Amino acid sequence: MDHSSEEESDISESEIEDYKDKPLEDLRSGNLRVKVNGFLRCPFCAGKKKQDYKYKDLLQHATGVSKGSASRSGKQKANHLALARYLEIELANEAEQTPRQVVPQPIKPPPEQQELFVWPWMGILVNLTEQRDNEYWMKKFAEYKPLEFCTFLNEEDHSTQAIVRFNRDWDGFMNATRFEQLFDNANHGKKDWKTRKTQPGSSIYGWRARADDHDSDGPIGEYLRREGRLNTIPAIVQESNESRNTVVAHLADKIDEANKNLDKLHYNFNEKNMSLRRMLEEKDKLHYAFVEETRKMQRHARENVHRVLAEQEKLNDELESKKKKLDFWSKELNKRETVTERERQKLDDEKKKVT
Repeated sequence: MDHSSEEESDISESEIEDYKDKPLEDLRSGNLRVKVNGFLRCPFCAGKKKQDYKYKDLLQHATGVSKGSASRSGKQKANHLALARYLEIELANEAEQTPRQVVPQPIKPPPEQQELFVWPWMGILVNLTEQRDNEYWMKKFAEYKPLEFCTFLNEEDHSTQAIVRFNRDWDGFMNATRFEQLFDNANHGKKDWKTRKTQPGSSIYGWRARADDHDSDGPIGEYLRREGRLNTIPAIVQESNESRNTVVAHLADKIDEANKNLDKLHYNFNEKNMSLRRMLEEKDKLHYAFVEETRKMQRHARENVHRVLAEQEKLNDELESKKKKLDFWSKELNKRETVTERERQKLDDEKKKVT
């Protein structure tokens, strides 16, 4: 918007009280917004460094500008006077209310010892005597929501071993825990495997992968070292919290940036809206003046026509009157000519008698 044109069309101090009615009406109708995303903001100072206000601070700001120094334009004072009236009347219930900031609650880790686990969470299955494909094992343990199965052939006893991968989040941790409990409750966990390794029978043994599995020889240890790393649950919780806090901070920055852009859009909208309202008012004034001038010209034209017609009628009357007079004079003249002719004839006759 052209600020120079605004300065040229600024208002005087005596007009401030009357001019405030326009922005006050915009505030009440919602064309100008004070409360944005739960925060109180000045719609006439968008783009300034100070954005969010408490109620009393915004009221103090609006009141201060409305009574500001001579450097403040009359329209600025009128706009902020309207804001102060709007806060005192329409938003009085916002006094002493401050927006609440939502603080993300930290994830509480399950009560575990300072034991090293392989992360992402993984489970180990041994003594798989059934020759089945990975799809079969995925369906068999589907309730624990595994991501994938990797099978390995144990060259010592020609049995099959497998690694079960779970999701890396806390849902995956709980599924891995339930997976391990399944075998512990059936006495087919890690301790049971160590005691029965020489004569395991046909049962499957399973547990969660830990430090000794990670450091073991063979294909399972190689896979665990390649695909995972050792960590304690508190350390994993801390990493998750730091990662989450980073994401939250990034999102907060994005939200702040979006809010700033939104403020600029609101400010531009408010300016354009006020400019449009002034243009429409000027258009209405021009249209009203045009209609009045047209009516005035039509009235003058009708008056001129009436005057011309009246003058023509008057001239016609005068012409008719003169015509009648001429006719009368013509008749009189004819009569006189007749009389004169008779008199002359008579005189001639008398002359003849004398001679």
